[in-house]
Amino acid sequence: MTTPHDADPIALVLPGGSDALTVRPLTPGDAASVAALMATCEQHDVGEVLIEEADIVGDWQRPAFDLASQSVGVLDGERLVAYAEVYKARWADGAVDPAYRGRGIGAALSRWTRAVGARDGGTLVGQPVPGDSAGERLFAALGYRSLWTSWVLEMPAGESIVPQPTPAGYAIREPRDRADLEAAWTVNEDAFLEWSERERTTFDEWAATVVNRPGYEPWQLRLMADPAGEVVGMAFVIVSGGCAYVDKLAVHRDERGRGLARALLVDAFEVGRAHGGDRSELSTDSRTGALGLYEKVGMRVTSLWRHWAADVVAAPATTEAAGAAHAGDA
Repeated sequence: MTTPHDADPIALVLPGGSDALTVRPLTPGDAASVAALMATCEQHDVGEVLIEEADIVGDWQRPAFDLASQSVGVLDGERLVAYAEVYKARWADGAVDPAYRGRGIGAALSRWTRAVGARDGGTLVGQPVPGDSAGERLFAALGYRSLWTSWVLEMPAGESIVPQPTPAGYAIREPRDRADLEAAWTVNEDAFLEWSERERTTFDEWAATVVNRPGYEPWQLRLMADPAGEVVGMAFVIVSGGCAYVDKLAVHRDERGRGLARALLVDAFEVGRAHGGDRSELSTDSRTGALGLYEKVGMRVTSLWRHWAADVVAAPATTEAAGAAHAGDA
């Protein structure tokens, strides 16, 4: 697989009539603009804002990601109106300002992401988009296929989960040292790789979006320790805009069935509330089979997303699909 830092750039070719727009790779200084663009799209498509700038910064500082060769921005003057990025030749993110949809920009970005995936040695590139949105209609028109469904669930302010006592000898605590962090990473990766079709994330890649995420404090990472002091479960909670979002939740396979995941979830919500998160959220997808568990504890689905993917294309971005984009361009 091509390493991003020595990859040849892929040109983004916009459709005809886009002469007023400019194209360039993104830089670290664009994080706030990307967050604002995504927030505008989320508010328009799902009625709430889920993204924050720290999410962008954390993703961009992963060692395996290179902004210069794996990102592109579309600007109208100084204003960022669309962007796309591709991580590890497989995982794309992209958005088009609602005011600029229907012009073929989304189709051009799609072609660009697939070309980047091909250049970097991948076979499939895709991203999640809200259900019944312009992005979903665009991907369907371009021949993408839906691989799985995700849901964002909420525990409204003032409501809480019935407490789940931990078994005798088990305890929830903050990380104390590097060994604790590596243990949390191992539990997290082992659990998610049971159903996720991806390569194992390195510790440094994981840490970029957890302990090295802007604003991180030790109370955010919750560890479940067994009677011997070994870390057998973990949760990571982010508080933003009055919401405590449980970004990660995992328990070692051999320790399941003891109520540890629910205990970690209750703890994450409570510590999040103590730090200003009056309501709580998390997301899950159809590969985990966990939707019913969260609904049983009182959480409610607030939005539905689907992951759409397509085969990579070993060619520069073109406008051949621009016509289909006008049916619902993202």
